[in-house]
Amino acid sequence: MTDREVCIGCNLISGIGAVRFAKLCEAVDSPSQIPELDRADLMQIPGFGAMLAEKVVSFDWDAEVGRELSVAERGGVRILTRFDEGYPDILRHIYDPPLALYVRGNLPEFPDNAIAIVGSRRVSRYGEEMTAMLAREAAAAGFTVVSGLALGVDSIAHKTVVEASGVTVGVIGAGLLHLHPKENIPLARDIVQNGGAVISEFPFDMPVSRQNFPRRNRIVAGLCRGVIVVEAGIDSGALITARLALESGRDVFAVPGRVDNPQARGCHKLIKEGAALIENIDDVLTAWNCGMLPGFAAVADEEHGNYAEFSDLSENEAAVCRLLKDGEASFDMIYAALNIDAGMLSSILMKLELKLLISLDSNSFYRLNTR
Repeated sequence: MTDREVCIGCNLISGIGAVRFAKLCEAVDSPSQIPELDRADLMQIPGFGAMLAEKVVSFDWDAEVGRELSVAERGGVRILTRFDEGYPDILRHIYDPPLALYVRGNLPEFPDNAIAIVGSRRVSRYGEEMTAMLAREAAAAGFTVVSGLALGVDSIAHKTVVEASGVTVGVIGAGLLHLHPKENIPLARDIVQNGGAVISEFPFDMPVSRQNFPRRNRIVAGLCRGVIVVEAGIDSGALITARLALESGRDVFAVPGRVDNPQARGCHKLIKEGAALIENIDDVLTAWNCGMLPGFAAVADEEHGNYAEFSDLSENEAAVCRLLKDGEASFDMIYAALNIDAGMLSSILMKLELKLLISLDSNSFYRLNTR
């Protein structure tokens, strides 16, 4: 067996995680030799008692791994292990990185422009509105939005990003054959069809279990540069995600709510403990001191100067920047000069503000930000 096949097999054996897998690897010259270890060998390895050793020696490596790979091939699912190039590098550096990731769809790269939006399943109307606003702004700003594909905040975030033609990744707490909740199956399909992915570290036949969700949450946090908690009770799983994010060196942001709303107490607790209070995605960009997200780099030319062309701006966005290079202008002035549909122009200006390329002053004039 190959190293990656053995890694998939170890992921199928309950009780072997990243730490015990590392101990197994230390006991052999190559991971491909792990199936050759006998009971006595295994009992010498730290963390391996009689029960776990018995699971390993009785495991039918060829049959079980072969069945898993066959299901993946038939279902169009990629299984990524730490031995595969496509395994997200950002996950390699968290505590207890998953041995394998089951990926349906297109798993984007995870540089500095992925952010998680999480929160309660029982979300208030205010929480719904804030989630939708943040997700829409995040998509417009070029973020990949990660969440847990649960009801409530997770679903709203995913759905909003899909509707905004952005990229989102759903991490589930069961095998891909047991997507939960069932009512989110159409949403999962939309995520994949829109260029995102639904992923899990669990084997195909792993059912939903409460014990799986903290493990799911560490992947949500681990894939991102930061985590936004919209609404969460004191005992919410979103607070577990926030704690895991902090342990992995990620930033945590929290949306304040009504003091009499139990679902806001978790966010208020986070803020008291040092999480950044945010009202919009611009607050996140400001906290990260990034005037433009990765990929939005200015390209100088002789005709238009340093602000004229931007590698990831649309033609209309670039036209607005060129216009404002010559001086500030009101909405009506921009509309008259460029003859862009008013609704589309409003959207363009909002996107440029989110990228911190332009700003609106107190007199309602837009100006190009200096860098």
